Amino acid sequence: MNVRYNAFRCGLAGFLAMLALGVCQASEDAQGALEQSNLKKALYCMDLLENRPDIEPSIRIRTLSEECFAETYIQHSPHVEDGRDVVLSLFANRYKNHPETSISVKRSASQGDLVWIHLHVKRTPDALGRAVINIFRMEDGKFAEHWNVGQAVPKTSKNNNTMF
Repeated sequence: MNVRYNAFRCGLAGFLAMLALGVCQASEDAQGALEQSNLKKALYCMDLLENRPDIEPSIRIRTLSEECFAETYIQHSPHVEDGRDVVLSLFANRYKNHPETSISVKRSASQGDLVWIHLHVKRTPDALGRAVINIFRMEDGKFAEHWNVGQAVPKTSKNNNTMF
């Protein structure tokens, strides 16, 4: 009887361990899927924001407002106020003043609810441009918070590495 009881206990412990492992794996898979979904959405929104002069500006802004920016968008740049409407107003003006602006995504990554995008931003096709890194906190598939850093691409460099 004792042998049966011990075998039952060991079997039950093994079953519970396997169940716990399965739950952990499912949680990791769900997290990975969310990270990939956030990254894909962020890249879509960044392309729409920066690279789509073929779309009429008012349609672009409306689509960005509805699909890409959280209403309570938080901005960490000291030169820009918080709010979705504020940032979209800046881009509406930029579309008028700098219609040739474009980006090239060099790297991107996601972890948890954060997405990083390393860009080469150019106001005109011939410009040297800027190296920019944007970090977004995603919420419900939208940009909820934003940090960025950037620097001008120089004509010459003291090394043979590029900024990209």
